[in-house]
Amino acid sequence: MTTTILTAGAVLTMDPARPRAEALVVEGDTILAVGSLAECRTAFPAATLVPTGAAVLMPGFIDPHSHPFLSGVATQAPAIAIAPWLAPTWADVLQTFTDGAAARDPARPLVFTGFDALLHAHPALTAPELDAIFGDRAVVVCDNSGHAVYFTSALMKRNHWDTAVPSDPVGGHFGRTPTGALTGVAYEVPAGALVLGPALEELGGNALASAAMYLALMAEGGITSTSDMAFAGGLAAGYDALAALPSAPLRVSMWQVSTAPGYADAVSFEADETMLVKQGVKLWTDGSPWIGNVALSFPYLDTEVTRRAGIDPATAGGIGSMNYDRAEVDTILDTCAPRGWQMAFHANGDLAIDFALDAYEAALTRHGLLGTDHRWRLEHVGAGTKVQFERAAALGVHLSMAPFQYYFWGDLLAGEMFDDEHGSRWQALGDAVASGACVSLHNDGSVSPPTPLLNVQTAVTRRTRSGRVHGPAQRIGLDDALRAHTIDAARTLKRDHLVGSLQPGKLADLVELSADPYTVEPSTLAKSVKVLGTWLGGHRIDLPQFLAAAGAHAPLPTA
Repeated sequence: MTTTILTAGAVLTMDPARPRAEALVVEGDTILAVGSLAECRTAFPAATLVPTGAAVLMPGFIDPHSHPFLSGVATQAPAIAIAPWLAPTWADVLQTFTDGAAARDPARPLVFTGFDALLHAHPALTAPELDAIFGDRAVVVCDNSGHAVYFTSALMKRNHWDTAVPSDPVGGHFGRTPTGALTGVAYEVPAGALVLGPALEELGGNALASAAMYLALMAEGGITSTSDMAFAGGLAAGYDALAALPSAPLRVSMWQVSTAPGYADAVSFEADETMLVKQGVKLWTDGSPWIGNVALSFPYLDTEVTRRAGIDPATAGGIGSMNYDRAEVDTILDTCAPRGWQMAFHANGDLAIDFALDAYEAALTRHGLLGTDHRWRLEHVGAGTKVQFERAAALGVHLSMAPFQYYFWGDLLAGEMFDDEHGSRWQALGDAVASGACVSLHNDGSVSPPTPLLNVQTAVTRRTRSGRVHGPAQRIGLDDALRAHTIDAARTLKRDHLVGSLQPGKLADLVELSADPYTVEPSTLAKSVKVLGTWLGGHRIDLPQFLAAAGAHAPLPTA
């Protein structure tokens, strides 16, 4: 087995006992030593010296909340992406609609992903509008939030839903007319999957190649470990196939959706458990702030922005946005807790966070888990408060937060969607870190591009994409931000014994950076520091080799 000494301008270890070093010794997939070059050479005189040429080596970034396989299927061909960072205006979206319809077989459905009424500055889509654009084509348009799907009348007829109207699945629902007919909108994943799944299946394409392209995008962002927070058993074979490819770039931990059959059962993978593992179970307590179905104690404002997005302050938000009642959640928790599954609840609104914490506390008490290292999770917590974060910390609940929500939508949140008091402190990272809870950062692919460095910049500067600052007290330090995308994210995935810091005995998962994050202007960190490459288990990732083996081409850019 080859022993190598890797060097860089600096080695950032994320280990408080030795935060900086000059070199690390790797044998096989494991780190043997970290220290000065002289120390490493003295301890391992026969090791081969490998200068990486990078300004910095540090632990590979960890995105603890993503959906890599389905993000690939949804954003890469044959689906057509229209996310705001690819098609910034409604005119761009219309042109993409036109080009896509002209280029594709009219007998097959069209699937577009990434519409955002707020950022595209266009009203929420309806079946009549889509019918006017596409005529009798079967078309699906996925909302960028992942919490809504829009579809044409032709697709309803194709599925015979004009005569046999489907009922609402648990955890989701369809928009309906007063007579019960469908309006062409499905809310939440269980309902959206009934629309999107058959369309994608009929559309065809190479799902493995599409997923590989998204994994490559994540690797280009410096990510070496992630999760699938909407895992279902049917994806296991696909993940095994990806993990078996040469230069597979990511380790993936799975949270199975509670609406899937057998959600509490164990899942076996052919790949080693260090690559693929089922870790827990996930559900959505509420929805998305961008479409108005997030459970809040405070109202949406009545503004041109909210009216354009179809968000009615009289009905949007509130307790009616909850996707489950307490009895349903308690049943899921009582099924999963005895089996040791790590729970994850999506909760954006403050009412949803209270609901989740109440359910967690009761279940942890019932099952004797209070005070144990359970690491149950809350996802996003956009409207979370200081009191709620302190309660989460006391319960041992981890907070996986989404600075991208603030970066892309922050200027709308403060004063356009909500009053400044609530909107300006959205994604209150300062309060979260001060609470003592374990805080991690994520991109929720494909809701935002997989860009950990931009998350770090946003968390440290509190600057939106326009450069404006709202809620400056919610800034956090660079140490905390980097920890939230490395060792603390690993803790949230229950993988900190394997990855997240550069220490002897851990896996040699690394990211090479072009500059030291501690030496650049924080407001330009994402532009000043470039990802040069990643390593997984002591081997530098070769993305062209990985993509070629998957039958894929270079992925679409994200910005």
